[in-house]
Amino acid sequence: MKRLLGVMVLCLIASGCASVRTLDAAKPGAPVVYAGTRLDLYAMQGGCCAMDRFGAQAPKYPGWDLPGSALLDTLLLPLSVLTALGVGFQATGGL
Repeated sequence: MKRLLGVMVLCLIASGCASVRTLDAAKPGAPVVYAGTRLDLYAMQGGCCAMDRFGAQAPKYPGWDLPGSALLDTLLLPLSVLTALGVGFQATGGL
């Protein structure tokens, strides 16, 4: 069981996270709310032009990435809704 979980985590890490990819895409007109989840669903339905629509490449295995992206997008929902409404955070700094 632990081995299966380890393989699943490794696959998720190797394929990339759609939510993280769309966070820094900065493409005008790209979806912001649930962007990673929407990117995964778009790729699963055979979408051809993820870079044009979302400003980020779809993960190699969107089915594996979908649960993690849905979770992260849900956690970031308040921030993404405010961003979609045009509220600026003016956050600076870092580690």
